[in-house]
Formats: sequence, structure tokens, C-alpha cells
Amino acid sequence: MIRGFLYRPEVLLAATFAGLILLGALLLRLPFAQRAQSVGFVDALFTSTSAVCVTGLTTVDTATAYSRAGQTTILLLIQLGGLGVMTFGAIAAEFLRLRVSLGSQAALQDSFFHEEARGNVASAVRRILLMTLLIESVGAGLVYAGLRGLEPARGGAFDAVFHSVSAFCNAGFSSFPENLVALRHSPLIVWTLMVLITLGGLGYMVLFEAVGRGWTALRRRPPVSVLWTLHSRVVLRASAVLTFGGGAVLALIGLGDPALSLGGRVLHGLFQSVSARTAGFNTVDIGALPLPGLLILILLMFIGGSPGSCAGGIKTTSATVWLARLWARLSGRDTVTILKRRIPVDLVRRATLLIAVATLWNAAGVMLLSATEGSRAGVRLEQLIFEQISAFGTVGLSTGITPTLTTLGKLWITVTMFVGRVGPLTVALVVMAHPHKLYEYPTERVMIG
Repeated sequence: MIRGFLYRPEVLLAATFAGLILLGALLLRLPFAQRAQSVGFVDALFTSTSAVCVTGLTTVDTATAYSRAGQTTILLLIQLGGLGVMTFGAIAAEFLRLRVSLGSQAALQDSFFHEEARGNVASAVRRILLMTLLIESVGAGLVYAGLRGLEPARGGAFDAVFHSVSAFCNAGFSSFPENLVALRHSPLIVWTLMVLITLGGLGYMVLFEAVGRGWTALRRRPPVSVLWTLHSRVVLRASAVLTFGGGAVLALIGLGDPALSLGGRVLHGLFQSVSARTAGFNTVDIGALPLPGLLILILLMFIGGSPGSCAGGIKTTSATVWLARLWARLSGRDTVTILKRRIPVDLVRRATLLIAVATLWNAAGVMLLSATEGSRAGVRLEQLIFEQISAFGTVGLSTGITPTLTTLGKLWITVTMFVGRVGPLTVALVVMAHPHKLYEYPTERVMIG
């Protein structure tokens, strides 16, 4: 029975993430990983969960609480969590010429590939690893150049690699105490991290398609004119709308820093719009943002990135399908269409279920945090909502209340980060049985509206 339960791909995916989190917490508790101050198990578990789930929320300062060895451990946890432990399991099995189980292959495919692209998992995994290392290496080189160009110069090669991996994996961890606030005067660093975050949040299938089409265009004259897949078109358009729309609104509302010029407001508004879609870096004080700015970030964090990527949230495709369904109902149509393509009913139902589960989970989380944290002086409701959505969307932005959370509050945020990473729908499938009913209840109508 237990063996059959573990062969379910959603259980296998959740179990591997949970195992990596526990291992990371035990490593971060060891003396070699810490500096002078002692990090308790709850804080180590929180940090490990945040790293594996590529969130970025921290209850202790990464730069001062952990040694270089501890920061390296966090870096490895981010990389493993960003790519997915199932990917590394498949790579190891391929190198050792071992057979990857069908359950592992199914979990890997559900995590990274949409249905039309499923095929040779081992080959795709090698391409994922190669693309990841290439992008992160280029990003690290550019960040290093930006760090050396600051006056005075800050950080070194380790800091450049740390921020490049953290950005591409949409983690938001920083090896500097003030995150990126002190680095915001380097346009090279800001733009490099924005590009890394965007690439990491698009999804590997979109990146593969873009590279493939670019290579075809270089080899053929003229290039073959074929439409992008619907998945890629939806991801790219939704990402552009959210990124530039959110950036424009934040620039107009203001970022709570009167010292910023108009150009600075545009640049950092765009950066925070990109970062809010699960990266978690900040170049401005999030706690100083006006309430409308926090609400915009909450919306961006809830939606998140795209499927098959390092990002969290309900995903751009789910939000697009839900909006298309709403428009179809308001228009009196039963079929849901996007960009002149009809969406299967089962996908519409899955998107609706995913958003419903996510909404209920976050509503429960806000109520729990209100009970555990709301009575403390200076803690406002919007801060608790922001903290909850940031954890669920695996973003990592905070208004500053994370280090002061109670033990119960820390544990809840830890669970929420885990749920946000493996997906609320996956968790629902894990804990719910699906017996086939041999009967149906009689139908009866109720009044609506």
C-alpha cells in the first residue's frame, strides 16, 4: 500500500522536495554553516524551505547569520530547488546508466513539460541543465562586472554567482544585508538581474522554443513563418502585460522614496514588477511603499510566473484561462477560446480548481496570521496579507515583519512556501483520495444571486 502510494507522481514530487528541505535544515544547523550567532532549528528549517522553494523570505539575515559555507549550502539548495530535485535524479540515473522509474518520469514531466512536448526526458533534462548553466554563467559575469564598477567596489566572484543563481531560479536571496538596495545605483546589475528573473520565470519550454526558432531563423533565408505554440504565446503576452503594466503603475504611484528621479522611478518600478513575480529582490524599501503599491505587488505575487519555470504563484496561464472563461460566460458562450484557439474543458476545470484552492489557502493563512501576529503593535492587516501571498507565490518580498514572526507564524509560512512550490493542486491530489463512485445523488436546484 505504501509502495503504491509513493509511486503516485504528485506524492513522489512532494516527498523529494520535503526530503531536500529536511536535509538542508540539518546542514544549516551544523556549526560550520553558522557565524557567531546560533540559528535555531525553526529558523534553519524556515531558511531551508525558503531556499528549496526558491522563495527568499528569511527570519535571520543570510549575510550575517550564516558563514560562507552556510551561504554555499543555501546556494546549492536554491539551485536544486530551482531545477527540481526530480531533474537531478534523472540526470544522475542517466549518468549512472540506471533506469528512471515511470513514476519519476511522470513527476518530472508534470513539473517541466506541457503535454505536447513530452518525450525523451533524459535528453530534455540535459538541455535544461546546459541552458541553466550557460545563462547563470553569463549572468554571473555581468553581475561581477557591475560589482567591480561600484564606488567603492563591493563583493566578489562568490557574490556574483550567488546573485545570478538566485535571480535565474527566482529565489531572491542576497548575500548582502540590505538585499539590492545598496546595488541599485548600478544599471548593469539591475538590468542583468531583471533579465535573469524574466528568463527563469518564462519556463523551459518557452525558452527551448525561442532558441529553436532563433536558430532556424539564422539557418534559413527567409525563416519559416509558423505560429508559436499557444502555450508560448500566452506566456509571453501575459508576462509582458504584467511586467510593463505593473511597472507603469508602480512608477505612477511612487515607490516611497522621494530621492528617486523620474528615470529611477521607472527603472525600479519595472524592477519591482519583475521581481514581484516570484523573484523577491528589492531595490527599494518595500515597507515604505504606499498601500496601492502593496496591492499591486500582491496581485503580481499571486499570479506569479509561468508553468515549467522556477517561479511560483497560480501561473500566468492559469490566470489567462480563468479570465478567458469569465469572458466566455459573460458573452454567453460555453466554449473558452484564447487567441483563436479553443481550450479543452479539462484544462479550464483544472485552472479554476487551482485558483479556488489557492484562494482558500491564502484566506485561511491570513486569518491564522491575524490570530498569531495581529495583536502585536505596529503590525497591519495589509502586511499580513502581503506576507502570506509572498510565501505562497514563493516570492520572498516582505514589509519587514518576517524576522519578528512568532514560532507558529514561522511554521505556517514554512508550510505555505512548500505548498506554493509544489503547487496547491498537487497537494490537494496528495491528501485527497479519488474513489470511483458507483452512484449519483438526485439533482435539485438552488437560488443563485
